[in-house]
Amino acid sequence: MSIDIGIIGLPQSGKTTIFNALTRGKADTKSPTPHIGIAKVPEPRLETLADMLHPRKVVPAEVRYIDIGASVKGGEGDRAISGPMLSQLSDTEALINVVRAFPDETIPHIEGSIDAERDIATVDLELAFYDLGIISRRLERIETSLKGAKPAERQGLLREQELLNRLKAELEKEKPIRELTLTADQTKIIANYQFLTAKPLLILVNIGEKQVAQAGSLEKELNSRYRRAKSAVMSLCGELEMELTQLDDEAAKGFRAEFGITSSGLDRIIQLSYELLGLVTFFTTASDEVKAWSIAQNASALKAAGKIHSDMERGFIRAEVISYQDLVKCGSLAEAHKKGLLRLEGKGYPVQDGDVITFLFNV
Repeated sequence: MSIDIGIIGLPQSGKTTIFNALTRGKADTKSPTPHIGIAKVPEPRLETLADMLHPRKVVPAEVRYIDIGASVKGGEGDRAISGPMLSQLSDTEALINVVRAFPDETIPHIEGSIDAERDIATVDLELAFYDLGIISRRLERIETSLKGAKPAERQGLLREQELLNRLKAELEKEKPIRELTLTADQTKIIANYQFLTAKPLLILVNIGEKQVAQAGSLEKELNSRYRRAKSAVMSLCGELEMELTQLDDEAAKGFRAEFGITSSGLDRIIQLSYELLGLVTFFTTASDEVKAWSIAQNASALKAAGKIHSDMERGFIRAEVISYQDLVKCGSLAEAHKKGLLRLEGKGYPVQDGDVITFLFNV
């Protein structure tokens, strides 16, 4: 099961270029239709486990990127993304806002000039408008429902009404839902609404080749303004990264060295996305395959079993767990068994990053 991340941004910001770079795709950058592609999550530990266990198959975790095609501004009147496209965004787990910083006279900016902070604010406002629309419609329905509600139902509606009014007030002050402190119950109440401003946000500043040397300083400056628990800024040259995906690994490495780029920008996007989503990786070794899985930090063993198959979650008995480090030190599962390093854990065990897990279940 992949992690879904939506790619948004103003016209001519390079959204589809970034999408092509991430997915090694060749989507038409001028097409208004949505594009969907898969990227494998780089995971060196998976390679080490494969070398040790010699499985028939090695399966990395995946990220599914959705480039919504239409721009955030200019789609419907002077507003935003069309309904079906917004619906696709609602189903994603995080957003990447591609912000243009590259100069190019052949590609005019819709505002007539390059201004990253202005464009960040524009997209933030459009996402807030969308969430405010959902809240307003729900508040109207709550008012109607309260008129004939029974006492037990009424109490729940009033709690929801109070929470939505709070969210509405904060959004009107340009504060996204992701920055609010909510209780577990409040988070559960709003979960089904899939508010866009509640999703983790990576602001991706798309620079030109001549700006690569200044990428670090630009990133630092913007992070000082926009870095939060669930939002961050990074910069990269989308055009360059897309070109590099067409080369083999050695050639791409040499090309990056010429530009003074020490690591893949695409790997950094995935890493930052994982951090903002609060994800960790666990591994399974069943059925002669080694597989990496993404899951929320401290999620239970029961939830981890459900990631693999609903039958595992329903018939969960226990989980046999060993840390990646311990397994590597032992050199094999058989040796780990001999040393007593495999632990038996129950449903509530909080899965840790790097756990290698075998689930025992009965359906």
